[in-house]
Amino acid sequence: MNQEQVAIFSILAGILALFAWGRIRYDVVAFMGLILCVFFHLVPAQNAFSGFSHPATITVAVVLILSRGLANSGAVDLVVKYVMFTVKRVSLHVAVLSGVSALFSMVMNNVGALALLMPVGIESSKKAKRSPAVILMPMSFASILGGLVTLIGTPPNIIIANFRADVKGEPFTMFDFSPVGGVVAIAGVAFIALAGWRMIPKKRRARIAEEELITIDDYITEIRVPKDSKLIGVPMRELDQQAEKLDVEIVGLVRGKRRILAALRHEEINSGDILIVEAGPQELDKFVSETKLELVTGDKGKASLLRSEDTTTMEAVVQSRSRMEGQTFTSLRLKNRYGIHLLGVSRQGTPIHRRLPQVRFRGGDVLLLQGDSESLAELVSSLGCLPLATRRLNLGTGKKAGLAVGIFAVAIVAATMGLASLPIALSAAAIAMVIFNIVPVRDVYREIDWPVVVLLGAMIPIGGALESTGGTERIAEAILGLGANLAPALILALILIVTMTLSDVMNNAATAVVMSPVAVSIAGQLGVNIDPFLMAVAVGASCAFLTPIGHQNNTLIMGPAGYKFGDYWRMGLPLEILITVLAVPMILVVWPL
Repeated sequence: MNQEQVAIFSILAGILALFAWGRIRYDVVAFMGLILCVFFHLVPAQNAFSGFSHPATITVAVVLILSRGLANSGAVDLVVKYVMFTVKRVSLHVAVLSGVSALFSMVMNNVGALALLMPVGIESSKKAKRSPAVILMPMSFASILGGLVTLIGTPPNIIIANFRADVKGEPFTMFDFSPVGGVVAIAGVAFIALAGWRMIPKKRRARIAEEELITIDDYITEIRVPKDSKLIGVPMRELDQQAEKLDVEIVGLVRGKRRILAALRHEEINSGDILIVEAGPQELDKFVSETKLELVTGDKGKASLLRSEDTTTMEAVVQSRSRMEGQTFTSLRLKNRYGIHLLGVSRQGTPIHRRLPQVRFRGGDVLLLQGDSESLAELVSSLGCLPLATRRLNLGTGKKAGLAVGIFAVAIVAATMGLASLPIALSAAAIAMVIFNIVPVRDVYREIDWPVVVLLGAMIPIGGALESTGGTERIAEAILGLGANLAPALILALILIVTMTLSDVMNNAATAVVMSPVAVSIAGQLGVNIDPFLMAVAVGASCAFLTPIGHQNNTLIMGPAGYKFGDYWRMGLPLEILITVLAVPMILVVWPL
């Protein structure tokens, strides 16, 4: 290897290691890698940011806006209302929700599709007295499978389609992925519904869904302020500071017939006030002892005290790459800024009640929050959390639902008929969504997953550097060396397996960027058609089923279902084997060598 190849492989190895480590967000890792490539003259300075103007990057951003438009319009809710029912048979329950998840992710971002349907899955599990663990992993896997069917279903398909345009002068079209992706998705959902859910550990399946994932009844207590208390006249914010040091949360007070749950810090303590606190037994005992307050006997376990007309509680799951990931409740200053109380955290099904303000949030954590009824849901969403309560269906927006679907359909038809390129057609559709106020202007930039945009903008030039330095040929030679005596069809299967393996530890879009030129190089050295090899990369890059870190959907369900890291491969490994067995012959039939 020459010096340039050593440099690009070293940078890629570092990027892959940091992706797998997961402590630094992947867009930051990719951008650091890009700058290193510029420093080492692997990427020309004038081309450093060319990835941000690449059609694949623009298309991914626009698809996210269109996904939000379909959700806002009520089009999605018209379908959702038909799956909000109780199903006695587990396989039918799994089949219905998994099938709908797959259908939605054909035309929507698959993370957005799961986010819309996950509360429905949890609610239906409660009604059926069934563990959400039975439903959520099938829904996550099915939403990933559905993305295989169309060009816009998942970012890897968009990347590979545009890479083909660079190599052959013509991209894959909207439904070129459908013959292979459709068969894989149908077979995958059938496997999940009939056998896959049974592979989830029995311990997870045995936990019956509760009204709330985080139970705090045993931690809610009322404490009375006696007539001779030294705290009378003291601002609540001063007592609050003392309480926080003892790991006690003051979440409300009862004054006469009034229950005050909001703006507590601005109140002064009066004689006879009853404080509503959340604390463990030891912390509560120490707090009462130090403050000389009186415990109100027989009043433990009143979680209903935390809600009023103006204040409510809400469970929400922290999404990976959100503003909250890696932060603590204290560092976010949610209590001081917005009057929000953190009542509990559940991580992989295990509740955390101690030292909550110092808990560093992870993707998949479930939070129990208390705050203003009107603004809590919007604030939670702006922080990058997903409320787990079922949404109020927008069934009154039928006209906008039809309009949104019509705009989307016109864009797809225009791109399919060659009247406009897909990025232009989808961009025009996104503009129409904004003009008709289906997606408000203020929400446009919020709906774009900027870490993915930065990841693509950085990785596309790095992929180009891998190709220009001859690195792709080196990787291709290594893979061909492993299968020196194998037929091209078996090498195709090897490419699929290698891509799947990479996708389980690194972002699927990054996997597609790295493996696409390698697949083309291998096809060139074999002297065969590049299309089947690109299709193998498309399938493999999106099939991340072995770990919770391979795909954002897998992270999202971890907390609400109480899954452990090692739970995913039990269903994921047989599913990936099935996909390999089906995808390779289907690719060879539809895209002959």
